[in-house]
Amino acid sequence: MVQSNQKPHLVLLSAPAHLQPVIELGKRIVTCQDVKVTIIVASFVQSAPAESRMVQAALATKLFDVIHLPPADICNLVEPGDKGITSLSAAMHVVKPDFQAAILGLETLPTALVVHVFAIECLGIADELKIPKYVFVSTNAWFLATIVYTPVLDKEVEGEYADKKEPFALPDPMLLRTKANYREFLKIGIEIPKADGILVNAWEELQPKTLASLRDGNLLGGVVKAPIFPVGPINSEGSSALKSELFDWLDKQTTDSVLYISFGSMGGLSLEQMLELALGLELSQQRFIWVVRPPIEKSGSGSVPKFGNIGDDMSSYLPQGFISRTRDRGVIVPQWAPQVEILSHPSCGGFFTHCGWNSAIECITNGLPMIAWPLYAEQRMNATLLTEEMGIVLRSETLPSKGVVGREEIEKMVRKIFVDEGGRQMRARVKELKLSAETAWSNGGSSYDALAKMVKHSQKKAIEIDV
Repeated sequence: MVQSNQKPHLVLLSAPAHLQPVIELGKRIVTCQDVKVTIIVASFVQSAPAESRMVQAALATKLFDVIHLPPADICNLVEPGDKGITSLSAAMHVVKPDFQAAILGLETLPTALVVHVFAIECLGIADELKIPKYVFVSTNAWFLATIVYTPVLDKEVEGEYADKKEPFALPDPMLLRTKANYREFLKIGIEIPKADGILVNAWEELQPKTLASLRDGNLLGGVVKAPIFPVGPINSEGSSALKSELFDWLDKQTTDSVLYISFGSMGGLSLEQMLELALGLELSQQRFIWVVRPPIEKSGSGSVPKFGNIGDDMSSYLPQGFISRTRDRGVIVPQWAPQVEILSHPSCGGFFTHCGWNSAIECITNGLPMIAWPLYAEQRMNATLLTEEMGIVLRSETLPSKGVVGREEIEKMVRKIFVDEGGRQMRARVKELKLSAETAWSNGGSSYDALAKMVKHSQKKAIEIDV
């Protein structure tokens, strides 16, 4: 039973490999509202060590309690090598009993449940507890609109979406309806409208048309029905105190002069594409920081998601002499770099990115134009949104997931960002979006108010359920 004077207590459930946005949402809730938050963490066995480090960092803030559930072993539940949404759904099915036990073991029972969209398997537990339930979509409103409309498309369209002459703006895993990933996305699209509300990692000023459609009963609002709370940008601010040789080098560069290149923790390139990228960077004569991972195949696009890869000496898969020839204007970093801190450095002037939404948000909030290199999942859809609707991204003529982009085209895109008038126009546009993001989270801003409305909505809904 919820007491009318009880301080709201929100339980946030993460999905495996999607912990960071949930932690950042928890920080926003605690710092902007008088609310108690408990974060419950689901993870794969193989990702548990990394997520344990994030848990410890989150606990150090002393803003909320964090419970790390026993990692899910799904090796006998999915096909070998399947790293898509089917793996996430299987993991949430495994951890569901532990999650329910963790909630019942809390000293203060929650007044509302917020689950990450890929943890929607556990949404129904809120009904058993007789508390309101919400879904957190950590990507953009386009993605939300696409997912909730998928059950409609599934009934109205025959055959594979990928075979249609008119292209469908769907995440790559949803294009083949005979695959398990599609069926899991379809389930999510059916489940989301059952929530009492939906939080999305966008803000009113960023996607006004899509948000309006999601609220219009004659459009997508007729499918969703639940209220939409745009609470973005939800992203990490990083550490301003980070010091290393890399940052010593950045400190010596001029403002907005360095291109950061990274394709995410799972993005991989073929050897052929890596050679073209390296030579294109060299031809551009621009400064860069490139996070290099070993190639995942010899030729082709190399777009398959990659989960961890420890390789040989970098000189074995970069053009001969490339490192020495570009030493004065470029830095090669093996495997991983502190992305948030690099993007926020004054010398950073652009991002060559796979277009994961977290990376896109980090770019926007730092006022940086992007070169899009979508590889898998919803990244192609994100790239389309950032290019066609927002005008802050350059794209290659050849889709990176479909073929090799040549060195001349790479040179052209890099120089356009830093040298050409078109790049200056993009930079001005993204700086406008940066300002809108800052305004959204100011006191009285759109996201600040949306979060306050969500908390009040959960309190009112809890009373209605309790009656």
